Amino acid sequence: DFSQYKPSTVNRRIARRMAVHQIETIDGYVKYLQQTPPEVEALFRDLLIGVTNFFRDPEAFAVLEEQIIPKLFEGKPAGATLRVWSTGCSTGEEAYSMAIMLQERIEALKQNYTVQVFATDIDSRAIATARAGVYPASIAADMTPERLARFFSVESNGSSYRIHKSIREMLVFSEQDVIKDPPFSKLDLISCRNLMIYLGAELQKKLIPLFHFALKPGGILFLGTSEGIGEFSELFTVLDRKCKVYERKEYVYDLRREARGRFLPPVITQGELDEIGKSRTRGGIKPALPTKLPLRELTEQAILQQLASASALVNARGDILYLHGRSGMYLELMPGETGVSNILKMAREGLRRDLTLALQRVVGNKAVVRCFDLNVKTNGHFTRVNLTVSPLVTALATDTAESPESDLYLVILQDALPERVLSTSRAAPDAPTAPAGASNVAQTDAEGHTVAHIEALEQQLRAKQEYLQTTQEELESSNEELKASNEEMQSVNEELQSTNEELETSKEELQSVNEELATVNVELQTKVVDLSRANNDMNNLLAGTGVGTVFVDHQLRIMRFTPAATTIINLINSDLGRPVAHIVSNLVGYTTLVQDLQEVLNTLIPKEVELQAFDGRRYSMRIQPYRTVENVIEGAVISFVDITKLFDIRDALHQANDLLRLAVVVRDAHDAITVQDLAGRILAWNPGAVRMYGWSEVEALLMNVHDRIPENLRSGALAKLVQLGQAEVLEPYRSQRIAKDGSVVAVSIISTALLNETGQLYAIATTERSIQRGRDD
Repeated sequence: DFSQYKPSTVNRRIARRMAVHQIETIDGYVKYLQQTPPEVEALFRDLLIGVTNFFRDPEAFAVLEEQIIPKLFEGKPAGATLRVWSTGCSTGEEAYSMAIMLQERIEALKQNYTVQVFATDIDSRAIATARAGVYPASIAADMTPERLARFFSVESNGSSYRIHKSIREMLVFSEQDVIKDPPFSKLDLISCRNLMIYLGAELQKKLIPLFHFALKPGGILFLGTSEGIGEFSELFTVLDRKCKVYERKEYVYDLRREARGRFLPPVITQGELDEIGKSRTRGGIKPALPTKLPLRELTEQAILQQLASASALVNARGDILYLHGRSGMYLELMPGETGVSNILKMAREGLRRDLTLALQRVVGNKAVVRCFDLNVKTNGHFTRVNLTVSPLVTALATDTAESPESDLYLVILQDALPERVLSTSRAAPDAPTAPAGASNVAQTDAEGHTVAHIEALEQQLRAKQEYLQTTQEELESSNEELKASNEEMQSVNEELQSTNEELETSKEELQSVNEELATVNVELQTKVVDLSRANNDMNNLLAGTGVGTVFVDHQLRIMRFTPAATTIINLINSDLGRPVAHIVSNLVGYTTLVQDLQEVLNTLIPKEVELQAFDGRRYSMRIQPYRTVENVIEGAVISFVDITKLFDIRDALHQANDLLRLAVVVRDAHDAITVQDLAGRILAWNPGAVRMYGWSEVEALLMNVHDRIPENLRSGALAKLVQLGQAEVLEPYRSQRIAKDGSVVAVSIISTALLNETGQLYAIATTERSIQRGRDD
């Protein structure tokens, strides 16, 4: 019954089956289910999501191993039994994991303990796999090599592992619907991991109290990381909130008296019940019921109507909810485990049988039952006891249909007065006035005692006969149940034989499938290696080119970037997934990156921009669409190419072109153009100077400019040099220079200072033009 499963889970599994058969509508799939019975079974298997593995969720199992399992063994003597229930165990990996950890703890304690792990699941196929205890070689990834070697044996040439017999014998696997079938009891640990996440809220509310009932006081509840106890915090204490480990609180009936009233229905008297019946008969209106009372007041109010004697408040099963008075003469604690005390088990010799029959009658007839003169053995001798069992009607029982769990019963135990005392008390008023009839009175007392004794014996005989009749009926009922169970077991045996044959066939098919899967796995591993190699090649290519590259998606979120991009845009690994607009760049004056990216995504036309960084380096930024193999645009690629050297080469080329043009001008000029250093050595001598002064370039480069200045003008030339140190260019001035043939040539000179990169004067360039003879110097 999946009606109370989470609708989202059911819908997903149905959608999966529809996709398998390529059915588009729910109506179509319903029709397919009606026409194809095997599909119903396939859907059932799909709804039972059996995802599990060994030591699933390592952090949670570490808490279980280090904190919880040692706690389970605390206070347990050697030879004690530890009971564990793994619900929804699927194929058994989780149950075996707990058994392995328990075995390791037992070996560490170096004592003998008995461990019983009950593993249940509704899926018969999963239970069959768990019972076999054979798992594929892939389980090696789920546990340490030490555990694998210690608790498993290799089978089928290493293709599978089988659990060791010592661990297998600790587990009992069975099919069970945890919602409908009775639970196990007196458990130390319950593991219900990743089952309730598929159930609706109502089913979860049923399971948590069920687990509380099944656990011993102090027992542990181990849930999945996405599960919890919800509103039942009063039933469990949180041991580990993250890993969802809880400890059972004391059962409600074991709590302090002050807390018990919260869990029991209010009580009304028989007279109030009659009034309620009359009111309903008259007007059909249900009157308000009395408010809830503490158990102590509830019990004492009922006892006050009886004699002040030993009494107990019990439920239909005989579980004691409250004791009043000194009950040790009639009840004794049985040896063994203690929990909720049961009055039928605690009744002393001579009381148990009559108390059992009386409680059964009261439960069945809802009428007071009294038993007189019961011989109860107390401290080695028998005491005569009167027993009264009466029902208490609860408000919960009147509001609902029959609810045996809510009915309470009051058991009163009294010492019976001896018959001679009763007879004496009846005859006492006449004794003083009739002393002569003392013998008659004695005879009457003896006869009355005999009659009373006979009546008591007859009553005991009737009680024994009733007890034997009840026992006989129970025995016949048990025999019928055993016969039915035997027939069912025979049927199950035949089914198991049939299942074994099917499993043999399935095993052969699985071996064939395993071989095919092995081949496919090898192919996939080869593809994975190729993909990894290609990914490594791409990463090394992107890193080796030195090109800063950033990948963004449609929402302009950063998906990937190369190391070189971090020097241009301030990126770190945690920026993956962030919008590119949130990232600060090192580019001067460039604020339109987002707009440019959006433009490229809209137009699918690449865009290229030259930019400069704050450190002076220059980059060519190119934005182009990111295309998949299927030619789908999934974002954009931003690449930054460092073109700083290209700019330097371009500047140097411009300078070289300028110098080339200058050299041509200098070569073809008619004026004499020379360059000299600050010491006067000639560094350059153009053809115009050769024509004007007669010295060749080779000869001139060996000369000093002072050799060409007439002696009377040398001091003036030095003064001009001082002026040139203060200004880069001097106004043209006239002077004289000596030619090779010894003649003096009158010239007009323009001097220009040549500065180095630091702005210091290192040479002087002069342009000298001949002045016609006859002009005034």
